Amino acid sequence: MAKKEKKEPDKPSTAWQGTYGDMITLMLCFFVMLYDPNEVDTAALSQIQASISIQAESIESPTTSGGQSMAVGRLADLGNNVTSMPSVDKGRSLGQVKKKAVSLFAPEINSAKITISSDERGLVISLASELLFNEGSADLNIDETRDILVKLSNFFQDSELKNRRFRIEGHTDSTPVSGDVFPSNWELSATRAANVLHYLADFGVDENSFSIAGYADTRPMFSNKTKEGQAYNRRVDIVILDEGHF
Repeated sequence: MAKKEKKEPDKPSTAWQGTYGDMITLMLCFFVMLYDPNEVDTAALSQIQASISIQAESIESPTTSGGQSMAVGRLADLGNNVTSMPSVDKGRSLGQVKKKAVSLFAPEINSAKITISSDERGLVISLASELLFNEGSADLNIDETRDILVKLSNFFQDSELKNRRFRIEGHTDSTPVSGDVFPSNWELSATRAANVLHYLADFGVDENSFSIAGYADTRPMFSNKTKEGQAYNRRVDIVILDEGHF
């Protein structure tokens, strides 16, 4: 009697992979929607990047025999970096500070008197020059700006900004100054920054937490070839400095 051949078992179905892939994609989209770039702590991000670099170097150049483990010293450094990262509980992230500033200065933002942004320096509060000064002048229009300066001074004294450092930066357009008061736009921009600081100090801020800088027309936001661009470039920026720029 002929021996029956054994039937090979059917290959397992891969139909589940399509459903699994759809689920992973939906989860990725969900977490991307939750991600808020304003919450990124640049100091923490820098330390994470440093930690990853240390780990990568250790993998590429193992120092123990057999290549089964990484150097103890580098691992210790990695652990120290992770455990010493700034804590949100200590108020080191500027994300919440930015949200508070946007809410507090909403009327001024809507009327284009103030703009708020973030860059590698930290949180930047830009004041329109037309609001503060007449063209070519460093004298504050205090009657028109008193309320804003009081609001700014109260904001900088908030408990969330305790032990923070600030820098007031004056900017001009490319139009040469006329008259004998300021030899160039350098002096004009620096004097504008200093005058803003003096008035904020009059309203209660600690001058020792601030520094000033004048950049003349070297850091324009827009082209100086148009009147609109020049108006945006004439500004005063108050920067809440990130810890890496103290």
